Amino acid sequence: MSDRLTVAKTYKLYIGGKFPRSESGRSYPVTDSKGTFLANAAQGSRKDARDAVSAARKAFGGWSGTTAYNRGQVLYRVAEVLEGRREQFITEVATSEGVALKKAQSLVDTAIDRWVWYAGWTDKIAAVLGSSNPVAGPYFSFSTPEPTGVVAVLAPQQSSLLGLISVIAPVIASGNTCVVITSQDRPLPAITLSEVLATSDVPGGVVNIITGRTAEIAPWLASHGDVNALDLTGAPESIRADLERSAAGTVKRVLRTKVNEDFTATPDMSRLRAFLETKTVWHPMGV
Repeated sequence: MSDRLTVAKTYKLYIGGKFPRSESGRSYPVTDSKGTFLANAAQGSRKDARDAVSAARKAFGGWSGTTAYNRGQVLYRVAEVLEGRREQFITEVATSEGVALKKAQSLVDTAIDRWVWYAGWTDKIAAVLGSSNPVAGPYFSFSTPEPTGVVAVLAPQQSSLLGLISVIAPVIASGNTCVVITSQDRPLPAITLSEVLATSDVPGGVVNIITGRTAEIAPWLASHGDVNALDLTGAPESIRADLERSAAGTVKRVLRTKVNEDFTATPDMSRLRAFLETKTVWHPMGV
């Protein structure tokens, strides 16, 4: 009896809580570190990026308006689902990054712990970054952090899961929504993460995940008028300056990072601060 014909898996995008095909109809092969074919991934287009931005904008009001405590509970639920698919993530990280299973286990466990760490910050951000300001006069003044809005995230190219979670979790923990361009050559952990998000309590549109060519899609997000901030983590060095210039045209916040950032290092609050605005309220006293 001859061997069965292998049916190659073709994955879709994750936009607005759904899994649409790329508007372009394109896909590209994903291989492991040795060049062995694994699956096909959708090759996102400019139109897909615009759709993702629209979904993120639509979701922003509800997500940013949710209490910090409830956002934390939603993110803890994601961690539970991540834990339930731990073995799948280990396999995908090992094949994608070409590391031994023991190393992949460590990376996946750190990634889940990293998600929990950011989830724990949701209801502490205002206390740590907010303040009651001393003023000379019959009034008081409070400063509070508020989310920036829609953030375009260029995910790390090398760190397929730990790096991915390290850039997504602080964005949504602080009340923003995001459009994520995955690692171009290592998208499978991001695709599995999209399935985790779809089966957890995260509202559709809060995280939108697009696979494809970073250099093709990133310029459209950098120049999009409804994107409020841009994370350059996964941007190739050759296009970073151009992306910054495009972002300046619409007065975006831009997070500049090292090209090969070490995501195994202990995190701090810098990524939480990066996409927050400070609002100050003045109120008269004795009136």
